[in-house]
Amino acid sequence: MAMVMNETMAGVRMVHVPYKGIAPAMTDLMSGEVQLPASRETVWAKLNDTDALKASIPGCETLEKLSDTEFQAVATNKVGPVKARFKGKVRLSDLDPPNGYRISGEGDGGVAGFAKGGATIALTDKDGGTLLTYNVEAQIGGKLAQLGQRLVNGAAKKLADQFFAKFAAQFTSPAGTQTSQAAQ
Repeated sequence: MAMVMNETMAGVRMVHVPYKGIAPAMTDLMSGEVQLPASRETVWAKLNDTDALKASIPGCETLEKLSDTEFQAVATNKVGPVKARFKGKVRLSDLDPPNGYRISGEGDGGVAGFAKGGATIALTDKDGGTLLTYNVEAQIGGKLAQLGQRLVNGAAKKLADQFFAKFAAQFTSPAGTQTSQAAQ
């Protein structure tokens, strides 16, 4: 009734949009590269090794190999004031040994929301080692999305930097240099 009255008096048409209870999903894009002191074949083997991945993933509690291209994971991470324990699956696709692949996954963080995304990983020979290049896209929803793009982008960059620092540290030679930047 109030909508009809306002419409008539103010000449403004009002539309009711029902609340669905879920915050809009936010997407984050990031890219970077890491110079690693190992051959492409060695880096490829580590990228497909469950123990190496588990040791590299920030907050990873478990990483179980379900098949050659599928893993099940549990990881706990904090984004701003929200700490969440994510349970989900990770899949490898577009495999091109030892040049790269696409890794994608999705996880449920309970009341904190969800996260899903993927990365394209490319390996090339450079300076006697391997240059690992990555392009990441991530999508979050729920309470996490309510934190704001800037906070989420910062946390995503931090997690990516931690992953690649831990990954690079697994090689016996001194760790290579690392650069990453949020995609514009």
